[in-house]
Amino acid sequence: MRLRTVLATTAASLAAATCLSAAGPANAVQSNACSPTVSIDRFSDALDKTTYEGTFVGNFSALAVDRDGSLAAVSDRSALFSLDSSPDGKTLAPKAVVPLADETGAPLDSEGLVVDRNGTRLISSETEPSVRRYSRDGKILDRLPVPDALRVAPAGRAVSNGTFEGLTLLPGGRTLLASMEYALNGDSAGIVRFQTWQRSRATGGHFEPGAQYAYRTDTGLGVPEVQATPDGRLLVLERGFTAGVGNTVRLYLADPRRATDTSGIENLTGQDDVRLIKKTLLADIAACPSLGATAKQPQPNPLLDNIEGMAITGYSKGRLKVLLVSDDNQNAVQTTRFYYLRVRI
Repeated sequence: MRLRTVLATTAASLAAATCLSAAGPANAVQSNACSPTVSIDRFSDALDKTTYEGTFVGNFSALAVDRDGSLAAVSDRSALFSLDSSPDGKTLAPKAVVPLADETGAPLDSEGLVVDRNGTRLISSETEPSVRRYSRDGKILDRLPVPDALRVAPAGRAVSNGTFEGLTLLPGGRTLLASMEYALNGDSAGIVRFQTWQRSRATGGHFEPGAQYAYRTDTGLGVPEVQATPDGRLLVLERGFTAGVGNTVRLYLADPRRATDTSGIENLTGQDDVRLIKKTLLADIAACPSLGATAKQPQPNPLLDNIEGMAITGYSKGRLKVLLVSDDNQNAVQTTRFYYLRVRI
């Protein structure tokens, strides 16, 4: 299966996204370089340890730009937020929250988020794992099939708490992609699988499992998020944590278009005949200027925290506006922090 490069749909949706604002230092981009291709405009801790209508605001695991340009954020504690992303919405204040649950009414470990072209929400959970479609008010509409090997052991070969962390819709709206966080049992350490689904008229517009690709992470890191760029490539976050040292967070540009379909390969051991997704380092977030940020626990850079969510909020002539968010795990020594990046691809 070939991943199609379709600029028009994604470019149009990104054009609708507003330029998000937030509190924080606002030095010139040139002085805020993280690397030759990435700079940081500012950060915001405005939502850290706050509540909205009785719901804790935090535990953010994914972000998405809605069709009207507003910002959606999903918490891994079963909540879907709408955040103020208007030009004067400097606090990112929540405007609405919807509870999420599975088919039995049990809380959902929600990790990935896509706003589909009709406004419904595709949300992944790493528990089973699963991808479900929800209405804007949190009602389950359907559930996508998942290959058996990707299920958590003993049903499959996936490790607990290491499955569908990232979720993105490729340009054109026909291919959905979910990234596993860690390798399957039987695959070489650091080689994670990216699963796709294809939408077609033959299935009534439903998604059916498609090709699968292999991606090699840096040693000791996993994949918490992935986002499709307007030209069909991927922004991939890699993340790790070492007690007493802090977080490692790196941003890569990856190209799956010539990678081998690994859906029929039982064990990925780095064999020569398997073409992995090609990746290029864009920035190590630890190399960004700290901008006056403080950390509540040891970090290589006080700007760093448990970064887990990412959304592309603007695009023009090969330059992206990228918003990151950290998952504070409702922990006193972690912070809910938004990061405003500019990325040249």
